Amino acid sequence: MAALMVNRLGRFFILWSPVIGCMGVIFYASCLPGKDIPSLFAYQDILFHGSIYAILGLFFYRALKNTDIRLIRLQLIIFTIVFGFVYGATDEFHQLFTSGRSCSGFDLMVDTIGSSVGGLIGNLLHKWLK
Repeated sequence: MAALMVNRLGRFFILWSPVIGCMGVIFYASCLPGKDIPSLFAYQDILFHGSIYAILGLFFYRALKNTDIRLIRLQLIIFTIVFGFVYGATDEFHQLFTSGRSCSGFDLMVDTIGSSVGGLIGNLLHKWLK
């Protein structure tokens, strides 16, 4: 019985630690004051938001799909999109309290699109690897 519990905890950790780690990276980046973010190229903000939320969406889809919850693929994608939107909203709210940063509806839209893309990629990978 104890071995089964340890095995389930290990599986849970393997599935969900990338999600939590990605959320931590996003939170850390949101703590950086605006003056500390170098301008590397035009529209970098869109690329960074979309990319990190696509990665978060992919990790979230993977973790949810492999957790002992019975969901169809459409539900997994919808939950991934909603999760990306909610976490993006909390991230944007958090930036209200960071010097030189602001709350942006456009960034939230990019976050949501990014998590949607990540969920769709997760779905395609799952079908392809099956």
